[in-house]
Amino acid sequence: MELIAKLEQQLRALDERSLTRRRRTVETPCGPRVTVDGRELLAFCSNDYLGLAGHPRMVAALREGAARYGVGSGGSHLISGHSRAHAALEERLAEFVGAHLESARALYFCTGYMANLAVLTGLSGSDKSAEIFSESLNHASLIDGARLSRVAVQVYPHADLDALAALLAGSGSATKIVVTDSVFSMDGNLAPLPALLALCERHGAWLVVDDAHGFGTLGAHGRGALEHFGLRSPHLVYMGTLSKAAGAAGAFVAAHRSVIETLIQRARPYIYTTAAAPALAHALLTSLELIGGEEGARRRAHLQQLLAQMDAGLRLRRWTRLPSRTPIQPLLIGANDETMRAGAALYEQGLWVGAIRPPTVPPGTARLRVTLSAGHSSADVARLVDALNALERT
Repeated sequence: MELIAKLEQQLRALDERSLTRRRRTVETPCGPRVTVDGRELLAFCSNDYLGLAGHPRMVAALREGAARYGVGSGGSHLISGHSRAHAALEERLAEFVGAHLESARALYFCTGYMANLAVLTGLSGSDKSAEIFSESLNHASLIDGARLSRVAVQVYPHADLDALAALLAGSGSATKIVVTDSVFSMDGNLAPLPALLALCERHGAWLVVDDAHGFGTLGAHGRGALEHFGLRSPHLVYMGTLSKAAGAAGAFVAAHRSVIETLIQRARPYIYTTAAAPALAHALLTSLELIGGEEGARRRAHLQQLLAQMDAGLRLRRWTRLPSRTPIQPLLIGANDETMRAGAALYEQGLWVGAIRPPTVPPGTARLRVTLSAGHSSADVARLVDALNALERT
């Protein structure tokens, strides 16, 4: 039992540093009000930014998709699993974001994690002299994708354009790939995408943008960070997640048709995975209608009103609210134990807020990660703000 004893010792060490993670069981549909382990809570911790996960039209579309296509796909996309639902979704996604890309085509993945692994390993391909230039605050999936590519990886400091410019200038590689989150998932701020794109165009590099938290929430039509900044370039490779603002599951990569064909031929996370349920792809067609239509615009406007309400109401003295104009609103506390106590105190008041600790964030920067949804009301946010103001003073 030596092996088990070693694991148990490591688990105790995590617990002593307030780093143990525990799951809670949600018994109701995703939404602002959920039942968790038998208790009713007001939740500020999901990525359902537009409140579409339980939307009646989404539920109806999923039912329709299941009736039409069944449940499982039965195979990988390159064998027998690529259904008409997948093809229709990819065509619609290419149209949805295609104004910002050259000769756009889209590829649907089961998860954003898989999409990022596929892009970074597929783009670098067989060119072992390729180099990846990765933002220091990138999501774990981008970090892992860079590692799995087996090419040189340079990490540049957060939003440091001068440092990145120097790295690109010093690179002799014919394949240079700059990769960044658009909205940083634990900070809520935006990457300087226009300046990054200008650098990539100057140095003949790809710019891979992970827009997991921007797709659906940014831009006049919810088309994400590229629309928000008004960018267009053949150098862009765009990843959007469909499990957050889109309210369902999966992700997609959109880029020049030659990039997408390269991923189909090279990307192991795409080639060797059973295709996602066709019914999900069918439901996502309805999600895109909602995001890009009048209802999506109303929901994004409501989110901005909730952000303004937090701006006006929070009165923090010891904690630091990180600057963010996105639904991700982090409150930096610092110590792991204090962060866990704050999260537990809110939970006891019926408020569910994520308590984020290392290694998700750097040591000494533990935080409460408040996430807002268009499903929240002004009264919901007022209740949260009052609780946070009172808690910080205890």
